[in-house]
Amino acid sequence: HVQLVESGGGSVQAGGSLRLSCAASTGTASGRCMGWFRQAPGKEREGVSLIYIPTGTTSYFDSVKGRFTMSRDNAKNTLYLQMNSLKPEDTGMYYCVAGRACTWSSSAFQYWGQGTQVTVS
Repeated sequence: HVQLVESGGGSVQAGGSLRLSCAASTGTASGRCMGWFRQAPGKEREGVSLIYIPTGTTSYFDSVKGRFTMSRDNAKNTLYLQMNSLKPEDTGMYYCVAGRACTWSSSAFQYWGQGTQVTVS
C-alpha cells in the first residue's frame, strides 16, 4: 500500500506563490505516473499536473500552464508543485495522486493523499 502525504497549502493573496510537497512512502511501487488534482467547492476534481516517472515528462492542465511547475526528487520520493501567480480560481483542495497511467481522468489513479487546502483571495 502506498501512502501519499501532502503539505504546503495555505492562504495567499492573488499573485502570490505556494509550494506543495507530496511525500510517497515508496518509490517505484507508487506506479508509473504521479501528479496533482484539485477540487474546488461544488466542482468536480480536475487534473493540474502529471509526471510520467520513467521519463520525467510533465504535463500541465491548460489553466495552470506557465504558472505552475512540478518536479520530483527521486532520492526523497517526494513530488513538488511550485505555484506562482496564483488566482482566486486556483482555490481548492489539492491532492497528490499516483497510479499506473498518466491520464487526466481521476478514476485512473489508485492512490490519493489526504489533500492540502489552497486558498487564494
